[in-house]
Amino acid sequence: MTTTCRALPPLPETCRSRLLAHYGSAATTWLNGVPGLLTNAGRRWNLNLTGYHDAGHASVLATAHDREGSPVLVKMWFDADRYARETAALRLWRPGQDRVLLAADDEHRVAVLRMIAGRPGGDKPPSDETARVAEAVQQAHGIGRNVRPGRFPPLADHIRNEIEPRIRERGRTSRYGRHIAQITPYLAGLSADAARRTVLHADLYRENVAFTRQGRPMLLDPLPMQGDALFDWAFWTLYYRLGNGTDDRLREAARRSGVARSSILPWCLLIGLHGLLYYEDTRDPRHQQMADVLTVLLSYAEKETTP
Repeated sequence: MTTTCRALPPLPETCRSRLLAHYGSAATTWLNGVPGLLTNAGRRWNLNLTGYHDAGHASVLATAHDREGSPVLVKMWFDADRYARETAALRLWRPGQDRVLLAADDEHRVAVLRMIAGRPGGDKPPSDETARVAEAVQQAHGIGRNVRPGRFPPLADHIRNEIEPRIRERGRTSRYGRHIAQITPYLAGLSADAARRTVLHADLYRENVAFTRQGRPMLLDPLPMQGDALFDWAFWTLYYRLGNGTDDRLREAARRSGVARSSILPWCLLIGLHGLLYYEDTRDPRHQQMADVLTVLLSYAEKETTP
């Protein structure tokens, strides 16, 4: 099939606003050039660009068809480190004919991705969604355990340099002092187990998992790091559907990982407290939902762990 790559129009203002909010004014010049860069990439890869997919906070997405007429996504990143980490993880988890990453241009930080189930976001999740996603996470962790240390940033640095300082800073003025006081003792003894070190997805929101027409989950849009697998299990437990199905995911996380629920809960409390204070600081209405989830998880931790 012969393709004719038309020039893309200016970015949707909603897309532009999200990326400026995420990266600040430093991204302005890059955003101005994105339509032209995407158009050039489409011509280079013989794609028929059909428009923008207005979603996400850290990259720009365009829809297209390749020379065979198959639908694809063209993704462009502002952050060079994020581009390098994400594309490396996708190559690691899905190599060969099953690959998600179809082509990449390191110089311009743009890549062609397979469009799962022929549409952005993939197909409708199956009824056994929780079990299937847990299986996919476990499979990714199994692959990631064979990766030498240092290929991706360490989770320990992320916790030490970002999560813990933000908790301390935001906690000074938070109205959730009771939650902070209750959770803090569980964090003091939190330590990573080197035997569980793997390549983490680290961003397991529901929108970052796309299902094929056969109901197979594909893990997309990672923020990969190397560290204890329990970070991923805890993040997934909390954020995949915040406030919905938390118990089911916690139970499945323990079953799939082979680690006791009592060992996963402190990681849930760390990640959840960080999220709670972020939501509060940014006036995100989800702060109350997160507070309610943490109250429940604290009740479990009080029964199952010793601070």
